[in-house]
Amino acid sequence: MTGLLLAIQFLTRLPTPAVAANETAFAASIRWFPLVGLLIGALVASAGWLGRGDAWIGALAALAVWIGVTGALHLDGLADLADARGAAHGDRARLLAVLADPHVGSFGVVALVLQIIAKLVLLHTLIGAGQWGPLVLIPFAARLGPLVWTRWLPPLHAGLASRFRTAVRRIDIVVWAAVSAGAGLVWVGVLVTPVLLVGWALYLRRALGGISGDGHGAGIELVETALLVAATL
Repeated sequence: MTGLLLAIQFLTRLPTPAVAANETAFAASIRWFPLVGLLIGALVASAGWLGRGDAWIGALAALAVWIGVTGALHLDGLADLADARGAAHGDRARLLAVLADPHVGSFGVVALVLQIIAKLVLLHTLIGAGQWGPLVLIPFAARLGPLVWTRWLPPLHAGLASRFRTAVRRIDIVVWAAVSAGAGLVWVGVLVTPVLLVGWALYLRRALGGISGDGHGAGIELVETALLVAATL
């Protein structure tokens, strides 16, 4: 279970026992990302359920848990990518330079605000309708993305995300795809996930030429929001 503990440590702020691991073990933890997403989804749905007496209170509680348990990890990637795309003006070298800058600019701030508002409004709709299944499954489905994107897209640079490249096996994607298909019995909207994952991969290939940690983070956030939209339809 070392891989699962490492995945929980990497993707969340949840307390876990200390684990000693080498580079290979850390890279292999990506195979557990969807399961960690299921854990995140259970916590988000639980927070919304506890505040269900008022849909706005429930939505705010769910959103606070969603951001808090992940430490805003993926929101950071969304902000960085928004800044890079907004400042590049078609210059790929400038795009990569801005992407590497840890500071958040105006494009990043706007992207964060819109993302948080979108999630809050969509959570309000789902909690008001008592749609708990999607809230559990959406973080799970979005975290299938890193497995697909890592295997399909070349790394932009030798960073954190590039360590995962050799760890994703075909069997990992097949197994999680089967689990996702089974989840369609709980919420049929989860079956749109492959379209969203492929669409984001195609966008990154055209816009950046590859994948980085920021691309993963932004992709997870946007896939989550798209699935929230799907759940409201």
